[in-house]
Amino acid sequence: MKKLTAVLTASAMVVGLAACGGGNTAQTTAAATGNSADTTAAAEDTSAAEASSTAGAADGADYSSLAPVELVGADASSKGAAAQMLGELVAEKVDAITGGQLTIDYHPNSELGGDADVLRQCQNKDISIVVCQTAPMVSFVSDLAVFDLPMVFSKYEGSKIDEVLNGEDSEFHKKLAESYEASGFHALGFLQNATYRLTTSNVELKDLASFAGMQIRTMENTNHMAFWTAIGAEPTPLAWPEVYFALQSGTIDAQENAADTCLGANLNEVQKYLACTNHILYLNQICINKDVYNELDPLYQAALNQAVSEAMAEIAPQLTQIDQDSKKALEEGGMTIIEYDDSFYDEVLALDGVKALYEDINTKVNGLGTVLQDSLAK
Repeated sequence: MKKLTAVLTASAMVVGLAACGGGNTAQTTAAATGNSADTTAAAEDTSAAEASSTAGAADGADYSSLAPVELVGADASSKGAAAQMLGELVAEKVDAITGGQLTIDYHPNSELGGDADVLRQCQNKDISIVVCQTAPMVSFVSDLAVFDLPMVFSKYEGSKIDEVLNGEDSEFHKKLAESYEASGFHALGFLQNATYRLTTSNVELKDLASFAGMQIRTMENTNHMAFWTAIGAEPTPLAWPEVYFALQSGTIDAQENAADTCLGANLNEVQKYLACTNHILYLNQICINKDVYNELDPLYQAALNQAVSEAMAEIAPQLTQIDQDSKKALEEGGMTIIEYDDSFYDEVLALDGVKALYEDINTKVNGLGTVLQDSLAK
């Protein structure tokens, strides 16, 4: 079906949060669906990473002189999700790099428990490595609530976001790494490629006013709910298995999720519109118990870091393709895609309720929100 592009007048947006805008002029359409240049660059990085992996065991590192070590890794994601892809690929690569001297016994799809279960086991050294989205980890590393800042990444490309989240010279990366260490974890990496949680609805969400009074199913997250309330909607936490039928019966009007999740749940059967609100970044993290990491020989630490870096470079372009393919399939299934230009995000971020939420989250994460916005704006 025909795409709708909702363009709001720029004159109404003068009050936008300068720290969030960062002077980036890339259209959100490119951020939401993936920029072809980003994808090409990521593919080139992947080729280089693969060559590096091949050379890993032959670059002078003598892993054979080290005692074999087996780590235990886990995720609680759905089958085939990005978390599983990352965890399994890291396990494969670290085995290849070290010639089988360092291995990861990997357990995907909640084999060892849900998100909270595996994170607690990781904190207690019963599990070495966990891959998950950042939301469930806020209970363990409270500063991760910084990723609840709505639309903070919406106008940036994947390469810029990666630079801020994973770059060695990034102030944000350094401070967040310290938060992990203080909680008993060591951050290994953050996987994303500027794909986001989107909004499906039977209401044509062509502008900000269209969200008023809309009953939307959200995660049971106080920051997420505060955001939807601030833009005039009525957030309603609801168990995921109940969502399809609640939408079908009209009990709720809308829900928000990544495009592949919307497609997997066949929401095109009960929803007319897919609005690219890009309010929360689709982000997975991989971490290891801090003591386990520190106890590894430096050669093993380097091999693990190399495996994570290569795996993320390889998977990132796939995230963009999955997002694009899912949107296309939803459109072919009868949904109309609504996209926004930067002025829409500026208008949302200029709302008093959203600005108050930014201040509240920033206070809770000890100013890390300001560091994130400043880092993105550089």
